[in-house]
This record gives sequence, structure tokens and C-alpha cells, in this order.
Amino acid sequence: MMVIQIVTLFPEMFSGPLTTSMMKRAQSKGLVDIRTIPLRWFGIGPHKTTDDYPFGGGIGMLLRADVVVPAVEWAQAHHAAPAHVVMTSAQGEKFDQSMAESFSHLDHIIIVAGHYEGIDDRAISLLNAQEVSIGDVILTGGEIPAMVMVDAVTRLLPGVLGADEGTVHESFGESGGLEGPQYTRPRIYRGIEVPSVLLSGDHARIAQWQKEQSQLRTRLRRPDLLQ
Repeated sequence: MMVIQIVTLFPEMFSGPLTTSMMKRAQSKGLVDIRTIPLRWFGIGPHKTTDDYPFGGGIGMLLRADVVVPAVEWAQAHHAAPAHVVMTSAQGEKFDQSMAESFSHLDHIIIVAGHYEGIDDRAISLLNAQEVSIGDVILTGGEIPAMVMVDAVTRLLPGVLGADEGTVHESFGESGGLEGPQYTRPRIYRGIEVPSVLLSGDHARIAQWQKEQSQLRTRLRRPDLLQ
């Protein structure tokens, strides 16, 4: 069973996303154990301070290394398997399906949700952490990126989706491109009819049509994926 531990200033943000739908089923089936660890537990002084002003000046605050490092070490001590440490960061590698797949083969991941202007760089070095970004956008904190990563990784675990090929034919799957258009009932809706090839029963023709549509949609919407 994979264990994912999330070190965060706001553990309450995870109660909804991690206790509904697929995430709830994956945990109830014993396929993944997702834990949140309040960073405030490791704060400094009577007020449990977790951040401070950056040396050299600048706007904003940084999460302190002497708070983040003990928190991650505590998380590591509470599970036997060595952990791969991930820190959410706008400066990190871009998270994509390939990275999600590589993470899905790990036994233990610790995700540190960054906040403020970031994390003291010494914490990143001492923990040999991988900095990861979900895209070129600035968010209030790392909790939402952490949720994105946990969801993307968990759904790849064997048995979570229930269908062996459930993740193979999706966008960014083995083909590397986007999925083409898909349809369900009714056959005709407001004058728009489902493409006849999908109703033909000819599986070879359907597969070829789906492949062509996938390539076309990828060229139009995400040509960068064809490089």
C-alpha cells in the first residue's frame, strides 16, 4: 500500500477532497493511506511560529527550515519505507502525467505544501526534496497543488479505477496526446448527431477514427505535445 503524507499549514483543506469519491474508495480499499501533518505542530515558541522574514530583505515571509525539516523527519519516522520528498514550488519542475506515473510506483511520498514566498532553501537541500509546480500560475499556497498531485497519482494505482485500461486511453496517456471527442445518449441532441462511425459496430474503423480525432485535437489544441 502506498503512503502519502502531506505536511501543511492548513490540514482542514484536505478533509473534503480526500474523503469523497475515488479518493475515499481508494483508502477504504486499502490501496493508499493518505495522511495530513499540521506544520504548526513543529512551530517555534509559544505561538508556534512557522515563518520569518528573509535575510537580505524582500517582500513576504519564508517557511523556516527548522520547522519544515523536523516535520518531514517526523513523517519519515512514522513509516518504514524511505520517502520521496516533494515540495510544491512555482520554481519547480512542471508536474505532468509522466511524473504522476513515476510517483505511482513509489511506496512512500511526503509532500510539503509551500506557503508565503516559499521555503528556506536549506530545507530543500537537507531533505533532498524535489520541487514541483503544477503550472505557470501563482496560488495562495501549496495545498491545491498537493491535492492535484495526490489525485493524479492515486488514480493510477492498480485497483483504484477498477478497469485495467482505465488510464491508458486518456489524454496524456500512452499516446502522449489528447483524447478525441466522445459521445453518449441521446443519439441526436438539438440537431447534432453522434458520428455514424461510432454506431457502426466496426471496431477497427472506430479505433482508426478515434486515433485520427486524437491527433487532430492535439494538433489544434496542444501542438507542443507533438514535439
